[in-house]
Amino acid sequence: MKTSEILALVALFAAQGFATDNVLTPQGLAAAIKTEELERNLWNLDRIARENGGNRAFGTLGFAASSEYVLERAKTRFGPEYDTTVQEFSHLYNEVREISVTGPDGESVAAITLIYNPGTDDGPIKAPLIDTPVDDARGSACFEDQWEGIDATGKLALVKRGSCAIVDKLKLAKAHGALGVILYHNAAGTPGSATLGADSYGQIVPVATIPLAVGQAWKASLAAGEEVVVELFIDAIFEDRKTWNIFAETKEGDPNNVIMLGAHLDSVQAGPGVNDDGSGTSLLMEIMTELRYYKGYANKVRFAWWAAEESGLVGSLYYTSTLTPEEADKVRFYFNYDMVASPTPDYQIYIGDNEGDLIGAGMLLDHLQAAGKAAHYAGFGSSSDYVGFLDLGIPSSGIFTGASATTDPCYHIACDGLSNANLDALTANAKAAANAVAEFALSLEGVPTRRKDSSINPRSRNAIRAQFLKWRRAAETAAAQKSCSHAGDHMI
Repeated sequence: MKTSEILALVALFAAQGFATDNVLTPQGLAAAIKTEELERNLWNLDRIARENGGNRAFGTLGFAASSEYVLERAKTRFGPEYDTTVQEFSHLYNEVREISVTGPDGESVAAITLIYNPGTDDGPIKAPLIDTPVDDARGSACFEDQWEGIDATGKLALVKRGSCAIVDKLKLAKAHGALGVILYHNAAGTPGSATLGADSYGQIVPVATIPLAVGQAWKASLAAGEEVVVELFIDAIFEDRKTWNIFAETKEGDPNNVIMLGAHLDSVQAGPGVNDDGSGTSLLMEIMTELRYYKGYANKVRFAWWAAEESGLVGSLYYTSTLTPEEADKVRFYFNYDMVASPTPDYQIYIGDNEGDLIGAGMLLDHLQAAGKAAHYAGFGSSSDYVGFLDLGIPSSGIFTGASATTDPCYHIACDGLSNANLDALTANAKAAANAVAEFALSLEGVPTRRKDSSINPRSRNAIRAQFLKWRRAAETAAAQKSCSHAGDHMI
């Protein structure tokens, strides 16, 4: 072979991402990230959803197929470079097969369900509406005093969404005799889905979410003294189903010093979840693909694809609640990547009050700003898979590009497909994530060990364990009562 041909092949391998010298550098790993491969992953996840009922939710064939997609790469193709494991557990599954709202003139009203929404067990509920006060400052129908003087017995309560947890509104509605709740959205546009939590089973009334304009029109009719009779129908099932987290860990690196990257593999039932969180799944897969070419780095890297995040962070909380103190000590930093391709991205870099957060967060921030992105720090909340790690005092960060009507109008609805992903944002975030994990794989200098006295998040370890007990009791109750399934048995 001619020298020129050899050089051409070397150049080709380098262009395709092959590390010809096997020396890991943050710049090299970031440069190896390819937009077309990130997009290929999203296309496949979208395809999986389309071929399996339109979603990839936990407990469905879509989630199982998504898992196979990850495992084929991590375990089958990349077996020489990664140790891949599956962590199984069970959780209460809810599926709403049908939901309908019929207005006072017999018109069909667009209705969105929520996860863990109880069924209308004895068929449709047809009843007059009773209004509840709007309080946008505190949250409407969120507190007992806001229900003073309201007797909702035998009626459907008309409630505005927003501010407090929806489940709190539903519990109060039940306590005041309501047969169900018509929850009208607090913003223009299509309402998104949300979870009511498995532990709400048996404690709440059925609910349908409707558009803001419809709710306001019905509220005006009630204010004018008119009777507004509405019909609500929900065909729902509840049953315990197996699910699983997936881990792929580099064979290289010190097992006592592990950097973790996590993204949730499930979607909501309402849509394919390409941004939420196919984007994070794709980011992890592309970094895993490119990192396998390198050897000799000091610290181990563990990729985690979480199950049942949309049902209440279940997979990640299960994992962190089962870690021994010694195992938790080995996790030196956790990066969370959830919704990293929002159409109009707001580049939020998570940071908390753990002194170790700043080191990883700073790497992400600096890389994105150098790429011309308006990245900024943002505090942790309680709605993604970092929660269990914060509770353990593990230094953490991550990227989130927004779930608002401005940043992602398809959040938690059917249009979160391939066309909803911003590939430029995903590529920039994946390169920043690759740079950061490479930095830590080479050295953890300056990164403190986890805080043993952590009180960063209100969900203490005991509280998390208690939550799992509540979920287990809810599953047992569902099995005993066999919540309605008007369409017959349905098992996967």
